[in-house]
Amino acid sequence: MRSDTTGDPSSSICSVKPHSPKEILRTTFGFSDFRGHQESAVNALINGEDALVLMPTGGGKSLCYQIPAICRAGMGIVISPLIALMNDQVAGLQQLGIRAAALHSELSSYDRQTLWQKLRNHQIDILYISPEGLLQPGFISFSQKQNISLIAIDEAHCVSAWGHDFRPEYRQLASLTELFPKVPRIALTATADQRTRDDILNLLGMNEAHIFVSSFHRTNLFIEARPKGSEIKQLLETLSTHTEGAAIVYCGSRNKTERISKSLHNHGITALPYHAGLSALEKNATLLRFRSGEKIVIVATIAFGMGIDRPDVRHVIHLDMPASPEAYYQQIGRAGRDGEPSKTLLLYGGEDMARARFWLEQSNAPEHEKRTMQSRLESMIALTETTGCRTRALLSCFNEDLSHNCGHCDNCLTPAFTFDGTEAAQKVLSAIYRSGQKLGAVQLANILRGKINDTISRNAYDQLSVFGIGKEHTERWWRSVIRQLIARGAIRTHGEYGSLALHTENARPILRGDEKIFLRKDLTDTIQVKATPSKANDELSADETLVFNALKQWRLSEAKEQEIPPYIIFHDSVLREIAQEHPVSHNELAQIRGVGASKLERYGDAVLAVMKEISLKIMT
Repeated sequence: MRSDTTGDPSSSICSVKPHSPKEILRTTFGFSDFRGHQESAVNALINGEDALVLMPTGGGKSLCYQIPAICRAGMGIVISPLIALMNDQVAGLQQLGIRAAALHSELSSYDRQTLWQKLRNHQIDILYISPEGLLQPGFISFSQKQNISLIAIDEAHCVSAWGHDFRPEYRQLASLTELFPKVPRIALTATADQRTRDDILNLLGMNEAHIFVSSFHRTNLFIEARPKGSEIKQLLETLSTHTEGAAIVYCGSRNKTERISKSLHNHGITALPYHAGLSALEKNATLLRFRSGEKIVIVATIAFGMGIDRPDVRHVIHLDMPASPEAYYQQIGRAGRDGEPSKTLLLYGGEDMARARFWLEQSNAPEHEKRTMQSRLESMIALTETTGCRTRALLSCFNEDLSHNCGHCDNCLTPAFTFDGTEAAQKVLSAIYRSGQKLGAVQLANILRGKINDTISRNAYDQLSVFGIGKEHTERWWRSVIRQLIARGAIRTHGEYGSLALHTENARPILRGDEKIFLRKDLTDTIQVKATPSKANDELSADETLVFNALKQWRLSEAKEQEIPPYIIFHDSVLREIAQEHPVSHNELAQIRGVGASKLERYGDAVLAVMKEISLKIMT
């Protein structure tokens, strides 16, 4: 196993060919230079060697296999888990003039027959296929007779049982070593801790692979985590800054996605639910609207996730806590793929933490698996309650040490206040013990505050010595103390109704006064961060803004005609640079980053015509 973390590309066998990787990068993709570890990964594959690539979402993983597939003789095979992702990738490559296709179950009989004819005639350079499709006996028999240039395993964390999106069918890819012994392979993912990385390499038989690990630090993402209050109110406050692009709201259940999307709709917000219980027609309709470029909020379970290519997702909001930092990072990574400022918000509660721990205890998984799952869950809980830089805490989950505070998380913007909560903790733990360890957080707060209700009267809780010993604080204050004690593991849930009980080993030192407890003081107001509109748009002059908006209108019309997402034609960043540079010829337009030869030929005249028309309007 070789670990390469510095950009020192080896010599390329492609240098003797008419087109080198850098030429393809420039003429086909419209970029002048590789980023990060891209060039090293490209050259490893071109030299026939395996590679594991870990790059954050939007970091340019696809180029690492697309360019070698063009450079090397034969056809590249890309294993992808989602049809929508395959179709987006293929559409983007076809826009660049690359002979790409996807073989999947949603093809019509005519399209399938046409594609197979192209495959037999060696007219496809890059083929996307699912793991199940690849391992069909008929496809294996066919592909073993072909010249396969490389095999790329996208979303490679799906291979590992420790990965947050484990898919059993990916495990069968272990047979690739025997089926295609001389074909170089590249495994790619945006998130994998050390155990998942090791699992990927071992299961795929890639123990001699080069390993390219990029920084997971996404400087354009504002990361915030807040205790749950009124979910709808907190959600609406956050979405009040949503002036353009898309937003994704993640929920823990199908019913909750339906309820939240309906509530947002009632508040005048365009919101659609997305979950595995919807029909294929409903899911496809939602995806089409999401991909169309309209301002929209998708309220979803994790069924909506991998392969989301829309670049202008401006908010990712979690209304329920993910089970691990890996899952959390993967999901927030769908925001700001275009590099523009975007906001993430995680709402969490003690009930979430206690429930997650309870269900993990009830799991039938082997003990060694439960220990790993427990470790990841505790890391996620610690991330929610940290008082330091939240980005540093998140990166540490991936063994990355950020030497300074990030400056773009809630704790950096508004440092957390802490107080000596030892006495408050003792009062909570005593109340749990004296009430028989069978109440939830709300009733415990009522006991501490001395509030009478039917439950308290019926069970004579008002006769307890702890009744009313915390009347100077609000219910919200006491629930914050309870939540933080749950996070510390001093309180757990039990029973059918998730009642709170003492975790004796962790609670005893606090009750005895052997351990001093410092708690964070929750903020009452949402931190307002201007995540939209685009910071780059602020840099445009009035005339440049007119050009930019005109180009966006032209792009939208063109996308509708082709029935593809607008961002596949040109990203906003490309249109913005065109508006700023104001090219007046094909040669000048070709200098814009992201305008390759195929797109220049396809759209050059139309773009220049829009520029000319707007210029005349500005002059008059």
